[in-house]
This record gives sequence, C-alpha cells and structure tokens, in this order.
Amino acid sequence: MLDFTFYHNPMSRSCIAHWALREVSAGYDAVPVEWGAKPQGLLDANPMGKIPTLVHHHAQMLGGSHDHVITETPAICHYLAEIYPSAGLLPDTHERAAYFRWLFFAAGPLEAAVMAKSMGWEVADDKRAMAGFGTYELAVDTLDRWLKDHAFVCGDRFTMADVYVGSQVDWGLIFESLPDLPSFKAYQARLNERPAKKAREAADVELRDEMAADDT
Repeated sequence: MLDFTFYHNPMSRSCIAHWALREVSAGYDAVPVEWGAKPQGLLDANPMGKIPTLVHHHAQMLGGSHDHVITETPAICHYLAEIYPSAGLLPDTHERAAYFRWLFFAAGPLEAAVMAKSMGWEVADDKRAMAGFGTYELAVDTLDRWLKDHAFVCGDRFTMADVYVGSQVDWGLIFESLPDLPSFKAYQARLNERPAKKAREAADVELRDEMAADDT
C-alpha cells in the first residue's frame, strides 16, 4: 500500500495538496472525486465530503498500522512538510513567524476577503472587525507589501507555506480575483519555475481529461 490515499478533483482546491505531495515526493494513490458521486471512502474519512482529504496509512516498526485523516488544505501542506523533513520545506527558527503568519493569513483573512468580493458581499464599515479581514483592499495591500520585499513567504527561500500562499496568488491572478500587481506577478513567475508545480499541472490536465472522457 502507498503511504497516502488522496481524494482529488483537478478542478478544485485539492490541486494545492497535490502540489504539496509532489514537493515532498510522497507515494500516494489519487482517487478521482466526481462532484455528484462522491466515493464512500471519502465520506467515511470526511463526512463533509470535502476535498482535499488525505488519508495517511501509517505503518509502525513492529508491523502494526493505522490511518490518520488530514483535511483542510493548509493543514495538509504543513503535515506533509513535517512528515518529510528531508524535503527541506519546514521553516527554521527564524522563519517560523513569517511561515505561520502568512500560511494562516492566506487561509483566513485573504481567502475570506476574496470570497466576499467574489460573492458581492458588502461589509458595513461598523462590521469590519467582525468580518476578520477588514476590507478586501486592506488584505490585498498587506500581502502586497510583504511580497514587494520578499521573494518568498519566509524571505529568500521556498518553503511549504509558499505552496499554499502561492496557490492563492496564482489562482487569484488567473481568475482575476486578485489585482494584477507587480509583486504578485513576480511571485507567481518564481513559483512557476518549481518542477513539482509543473508536474502537478501536467498530471492534473491528464486526470481532468480522463474524468471528462469517463463522463461521455
């Protein structure tokens, strides 16, 4: 059995986890998930039926084994970085603050701000503190200021936080949910040079075509 079962649809956020799996060279079995017919294994692991859902088949030294279920994309990314420390994607002592700050910023305030704007939700001035992101413009400006002065989330080197933050920026530029700022474009260009990202994209195009063919 491979180390992981990965419930995945190539047109979803699970592409981020797919990139993370390839960055650490994990062995995994990708289970395609159709929106209208979710496999029972997924629902057993995650009753919400959300993807990505990752099941870690943890083999112990004395022959025993058990499964760990990991959901929520940023959690999956960091979990993989910890399981495979030799990949070198964990932060060092001085990078931890930036690593966790921006990982959770992208998963919280930034995603909420982008979603609110995409949905046309207006946050009243006196409710901005309750929304958690203030305004869309403030969230975008905050990330822009950081990326103007830093090549990656933690400074000069790529870490697992860049898989998640970078995916948010990448998709934001592609789908125009984030402004076409020079700092974002330069960051996207650096990430596009990652061999694991290129491999993930090629594999997901192939899987998407296979799933489309199965529907016909």
